[in-house]
Amino acid sequence: MNVNFNIDDFIKNFQTNCNKVQKKTFYKNQVITSYIEKRNQFCILVSGNADLVRYDLNGNRTIVEHFSKHDVFGEVFYTVSTNNELLVEAREKCEVLIYIYDDIHSKCKNNCKFHQVLSENLPELILSKVTDLNMRIELLTKRSIRDKLLGYFNLLSNRNLSKSFYLSFSLTDLADYLSVDRSAMMREIKSLKEEGFIDKNKNRITLLYK
Repeated sequence: MNVNFNIDDFIKNFQTNCNKVQKKTFYKNQVITSYIEKRNQFCILVSGNADLVRYDLNGNRTIVEHFSKHDVFGEVFYTVSTNNELLVEAREKCEVLIYIYDDIHSKCKNNCKFHQVLSENLPELILSKVTDLNMRIELLTKRSIRDKLLGYFNLLSNRNLSKSFYLSFSLTDLADYLSVDRSAMMREIKSLKEEGFIDKNKNRITLLYK
């Protein structure tokens, strides 16, 4: 997440100064929250990795978004308009701050100044979230599997400021995230490696064309 304030200090102050926020720990495969309950939650991932997944009426699973440290998520960002179930699932041990957005204008105690800080910083958090969603849309609108893969690899390279980076997904989950067939994706990754575009060592990718 790219913001113009110290996100670590903000999170520390958030959990220390506001008694309306909850800090919870979740373990691998546990459900952090379900969007269908409409609690208008605003969540910050303090540590770990998690996925927003959708299950349709036939039980098919799709990864809608991936969240890493400092990412924000919750029902406040996503209006559920279908019967498909949306869950945020922990991919590993996660610490999460959970806040009800409706409480933002209600001070948690007398002369609580942190709510003013929260109000001032919230637009930037939301803008960062919108930027991430726009990048995700751009990725999904690419026509070919190769373009989707290279677009995603470039995104990770830029975020890590390095030609080499580690995939946070299993290959099965990466196929779900890119909305492509896993077997076809594996063939494309093999082709990219053979043609000298990338080097792959387990879940470590190195871009050779940059």
